[in-house]
Amino acid sequence: MTGALVVPPGVAPVVLPAGVPPEVRRRLGESGTLLPPFTDTHVHLGLVDPAPLRARGVAAVHDLGGTPADVAALADDPALPRVAYAGAFLTAPGGYPSDRPWAPAAWVEEVADPTSAVAAVDRQVAAGASFVKVALHADAGPTPDDATLAAVVARAHARGRAVVAHAEGAGQGARAVAAGVDRLAHAPFSERLDDDLLVAMAARGTTWLSTLDIHGWGDPTPELEVALDNVRRFAAAGGRVRYGTDLGNGPLPVGLNARELAALAAAGLGRRSLLVALVGDEPPAGLVSFVPGPAPAPADPGAVHAAWLARATVLAVSDLSDPDFVPPTATPSGGPA
Repeated sequence: MTGALVVPPGVAPVVLPAGVPPEVRRRLGESGTLLPPFTDTHVHLGLVDPAPLRARGVAAVHDLGGTPADVAALADDPALPRVAYAGAFLTAPGGYPSDRPWAPAAWVEEVADPTSAVAAVDRQVAAGASFVKVALHADAGPTPDDATLAAVVARAHARGRAVVAHAEGAGQGARAVAAGVDRLAHAPFSERLDDDLLVAMAARGTTWLSTLDIHGWGDPTPELEVALDNVRRFAAAGGRVRYGTDLGNGPLPVGLNARELAALAAAGLGRRSLLVALVGDEPPAGLVSFVPGPAPAPADPGAVHAAWLARATVLAVSDLSDPDFVPPTATPSGGPA
């Protein structure tokens, strides 16, 4: 297909079903590039209007904190991206984000000991959670002690759920990986991690969700520089980085975020790595990304590929069976680039 990227290992290429008419295939190839569907691995749907997300390139989201019943209702809406969610934040009594005005009481479950941790995990699973979120924000208040954190991880894994940690403050990233946490909700930004820890995280398959643009929303901060340095070294060590924005946290565009992608490019992710970060690990079936217009040349800088990818929209494969289907020529802006 004209302009199609070389899809990197581990990412399934787009294969259109036989029912797509030849004229639709031709129009798609002449108008732009089809790619696998993209996922934002860190959002808070309760803090935004999610209606524009699909048109603006987001095929699936991972909600990492909200009222479980409310997020479950959004997951049933076919007009929205495919939704997986964590349910409530699990935190120590009085811990983050229990004191934040944007976090209603239903967003938080306080876990004081291993027994309450197991019960809280079970409640999230019963509410439909695909993974479990634990808050290790030592700069904002108390965090679960080691035994309670270990109980969260063990119970979640026993129930077949990955654990995502908000790790902020000195030593919290190391605590998370030592406890067996699967994902960090943010690329570490509160301290420069040493190389040995980065290598250990990469070797254990710990995944970092990028969320770089929250550090200044286009006006770089010292935290952004720390995060970029950590991501650069983590990716070079073979670490897994996935595109995540923390949508709902400040003035972020509702849709693909060109600034987030540009920051990942600045951290050394080339066009193939950017695509891996966007597609993630379980792209939703029946959807594809379509980027109108010509694709950048392979030798173009990463920032150029980032800006191009941010123009994507989501198409349903079922719509492509209509012989009159015409690919979009432009996508609505999700916000400032």
